[in-house]
Amino acid sequence: MSGTTTAGPRRAAGVPRQRIRRGPWLPPRPGRERGAGANRWTVLVVLCVSLLLVAVDATVLHVAVPAVTEDLRPGAVQLLWIVDVYPLVCASLLILFGTLGDRVGRRRVLLLGYGLFGVASALAALATGPDVLIGARALLGVGGAMIMPATLSILRQVFPDRRERALAVGVWSAVAAVGAALGPLLGGFLLEHFWWGSVFLINIPLMAVSLPVGRWLLPESTGERNGPWDVLGALMAAFGLFGLVLAVKRLGGGEPPLTLATLVPAVVGGGLLALFIRRQRRREHPLVDLRMFARPAFGTSVGCIVLAMLALVGLELIAAQYLQLVLGLTPLETGLRLLPLTLAAMAAGLLGSRLLHLLGPRTMVGLGFVLTAAAVVSLTAMGADDRPTLLCAVFVLLGFGLETTLFGAYESMLSEAPPESAGGAAAIGETSYQLGAGIGIALLGSVMNATYAPGVAGTRGVPSEAATAASHSLGEAYEVADRLPAPAGPALRVAARDAFVHGLHVTLLLSAGLLLLGAVAALRLPRAMDCGGDSVEER
Repeated sequence: MSGTTTAGPRRAAGVPRQRIRRGPWLPPRPGRERGAGANRWTVLVVLCVSLLLVAVDATVLHVAVPAVTEDLRPGAVQLLWIVDVYPLVCASLLILFGTLGDRVGRRRVLLLGYGLFGVASALAALATGPDVLIGARALLGVGGAMIMPATLSILRQVFPDRRERALAVGVWSAVAAVGAALGPLLGGFLLEHFWWGSVFLINIPLMAVSLPVGRWLLPESTGERNGPWDVLGALMAAFGLFGLVLAVKRLGGGEPPLTLATLVPAVVGGGLLALFIRRQRRREHPLVDLRMFARPAFGTSVGCIVLAMLALVGLELIAAQYLQLVLGLTPLETGLRLLPLTLAAMAAGLLGSRLLHLLGPRTMVGLGFVLTAAAVVSLTAMGADDRPTLLCAVFVLLGFGLETTLFGAYESMLSEAPPESAGGAAAIGETSYQLGAGIGIALLGSVMNATYAPGVAGTRGVPSEAATAASHSLGEAYEVADRLPAPAGPALRVAARDAFVHGLHVTLLLSAGLLLLGAVAALRLPRAMDCGGDSVEER
């Protein structure tokens, strides 16, 4: 690989001499070569543990919010920042740390992320006030931004053979699905036996083990070091993404789009990102090689990731509300109902390598979109009555289709990116994932509110002030209904439930349309999986 030193004489039999950077004067350690024998699968285990912790931490706090509110007494704005600052900071810094890993060493950035994640977890667990917890969650976001792109870029380096890399990406994506689902379940279990800080303490022993194990097992690699690292460009990307993601989150939280709180971060963030793109195109040695987007497979893969998350993350949030507020399930029962979706996603990730080999990227990603759209349309059969068998079957189809799409898109994106730009490519993929998720919550949430509110406003016998409060959400409508005398109270409850189901159906149809748009976009992907002379035959 260009810009790296030659590895030492000790390497596994049959493995070609690889070039892994360890330093300009120090000889490489034995057994640390990229792709050396079975060690690469051990490396995959270490990377998956890293990803599992980051994925769990993104959702584990959700069930702890009531306990945090009771103990720390945060204000409304402080509570919002406690929940949102982790994904906000993480999404903002992905490009910065992904490209920094290409420059100074991906393993080095990953190990620094381990250490920071452990320290921030201890601070969060022992926080005595809301401001301390916000700061600790922000540090967790910095650590997560160091870890996430590093795991994918190291995986890209350790598995140079595309067939093996496809299997590794499948395991990696299955672990991500497990982590996202495990967060609320693990958090609920810990809260039943310990105080809310325990949801953060679980990170510390795992990070304490991951640091020395990662230092010993993980190979170091960098990209080309031509020219200085673009510090100004990295800061422009970080602050631009921060503003844009903040605006998207405010929209998702119900903030009107034309208020200063939404417009200012959106305009500033968008302007900084436009300047960042212009700067990268003019630099001889850019921070992010935007020429990657000229490759149809890379740009299309990134677009497919955005569309998949845009259509489904907001939908998942609405589905959780439907299970609890319409069907009356407890949080634990809701988690169990969503479990088939997670198990199907795990299965799709583990089968992804074989499917990609048989179908090729174009058919695999397109088929995943179509399956997911079919599952989403099937959910419109759900109403006020519980139909557990149908829900289970649809969630299985939904999880399998979604993970099939994301697997094919991620694998194609990684394989299309040059090895020296692996960190930047991984950061772009993760950033598109986060942006798609945030935009999805904002877009689908807005559609949901627009179709729900009119069905509540005209409820007979309900005072206008009560109807206005009830139109904000189904949960508020139930609270207002409980305070009203009969027959207005029961009438409001029924009207709000019916309006929510109607809004859910409209949102489902919109999501299906976005997914079918993704299936059309997938037609730009290659037909075959190019494995360097051992590819799938053209179909």
